[in-house]
Amino acid sequence: MNLNKLRWRKMKCSKKELRLDITLKCGQSFRWKTTETGDDDLFIGVLDRKLHILKQDDKHLFYNSPEDENYDKMLQDYFNMDVNLEELYKQWSQVDPIFLEISSSYPGVRMLKQDPVENLFSFICSANNNIQRISGMVENMCKEYGEKVEELDGEEYYSFPSLEALSKKGVEERLRALGFGYRAKYIEESARKILARGGAPWLFSLRNVEYKKAKEELLTLSGIGPKVADCILLMSLDQPSSVPVDTHVFQIAKQYLPHLNNTKTVTSKVYTEIGDHFRGLYGEYAGWAHSVLFSADLRHLQSLKQTKECDDVKEKKCSSSLSDKKESKNAVKRKTDKSDKASKKKKKTKKN
Repeated sequence: MNLNKLRWRKMKCSKKELRLDITLKCGQSFRWKTTETGDDDLFIGVLDRKLHILKQDDKHLFYNSPEDENYDKMLQDYFNMDVNLEELYKQWSQVDPIFLEISSSYPGVRMLKQDPVENLFSFICSANNNIQRISGMVENMCKEYGEKVEELDGEEYYSFPSLEALSKKGVEERLRALGFGYRAKYIEESARKILARGGAPWLFSLRNVEYKKAKEELLTLSGIGPKVADCILLMSLDQPSSVPVDTHVFQIAKQYLPHLNNTKTVTSKVYTEIGDHFRGLYGEYAGWAHSVLFSADLRHLQSLKQTKECDDVKEKKCSSSLSDKKESKNAVKRKTDKSDKASKKKKKTKKN
């Protein structure tokens, strides 16, 4: 596959409904890569064992694929496009002045509906880790135990490993050699536990279980605590009210719950209090709202806010420039009119 020979299709989607640059880079999924071609930022990733390339403008989402209704449905499902995000932003802004201030700089932060297997093992890698390092681990896991699905401009792309591949004897040792540390043991153990309960269908079945019960089930797996469980519930198991609480969210929550300024660690009680507060404030889609606040707090996404501010400045400069040009044109016209009047007056005086 060659980037310069792609055939693009498109669907209507404003950036108020989806910002690829934030949504795909805010720590939900760790396998989307970015590259530039011409004036476009391309997002390249593997979904359902196929390579997908996306880009967007202010009004459309563009994607490379053959004309296939099933593909369109898959993409809409992945981005939860049946949820009216702009309307949710309005509702959250009405009840929260902090959200109102942040939301204008970070529109279109949409929750993905991921494959639960990939989502779960990616977040086992997230323990005491950062987004860049998690991405590297997940990529190494795919190269080691996944299957090659495509080559694009000399770079190979792999599917996410199957449960069977991750449960084989020796996986822990190999992953430790690749730098996974203690997480390697959790990956092999959890793959075996999930297979013993029915495999991927068991995980998918948790989409039909109420929040607390689904969370209890996830917590029985190795390497999954409350925060990781809530991430999985929110990002792949249809639980939009799930609120993962990490150090970022703990600091954000202090703006809403000032008494937490005297608290140094996130105890079980504090964790529950923060989640319940946001659920009470934002309602059914509290996890989505929390992700907007979380994204705005991420250092590597700060430049996106600055880009918007620059656009605002550019727009003001453009308006100012147009006003200046209009004023200049009017000044020339006034000068011409004055000159014409003076000329007529001179001619009249000379005639007399």
